[in-house]
Amino acid sequence: MHKVLIIVGDATETLDTMYPYYRLQEGGYQPVVAAPEKRKYQMVLHEVKPGWTITKEWEGYTIDADIAFADVNPDDYLGIFFSGGRAPEYIRDDKDLIAMTKHFFEKNKPIASVCHGVEIPARADCVKGRRMATVPKCQFDLEICGGTFVNEPCVVDGNLVSGRTFHDHGHYFGEFMKLLDAARGK
Repeated sequence: MHKVLIIVGDATETLDTMYPYYRLQEGGYQPVVAAPEKRKYQMVLHEVKPGWTITKEWEGYTIDADIAFADVNPDDYLGIFFSGGRAPEYIRDDKDLIAMTKHFFEKNKPIASVCHGVEIPARADCVKGRRMATVPKCQFDLEICGGTFVNEPCVVDGNLVSGRTFHDHGHYFGEFMKLLDAARGK
């Protein structure tokens, strides 16, 4: 079974993580949760409540990391998914995460990102000249690193698929699955 990495950390968004996890299983892939350490991580729920101008956060489910970033051999994986939430802001400087991110871009493997997930490939210097969707408050992170912000529910730029928030899962994730299917020769 082909393996696909799901990148998480504490405060990873629950829906941004669980929807892709189960869609990958449904598609015949083995989702592998990777994080700074192999341990349990607390996920969160994010929503901008009516009348609010900032994101409200609640505790969500927990998820166990299957593997630490330092132990990942990117050659063993067909694709990578960068989950959203606040986690990317805190894990994006991890040298092992940066190295594996660069691998997937350099090898033109299937890559997907949602919401704040963009902060990881941006930090890894992989978004120059690339079109991506992200939550509008991460537009600056994308553009300052040379990417182009597109405010749409699904943006496909070669091997890179992205969405803005969990509200877009039904729009962009199927496109990522198509890239994975093509990569495994289905």
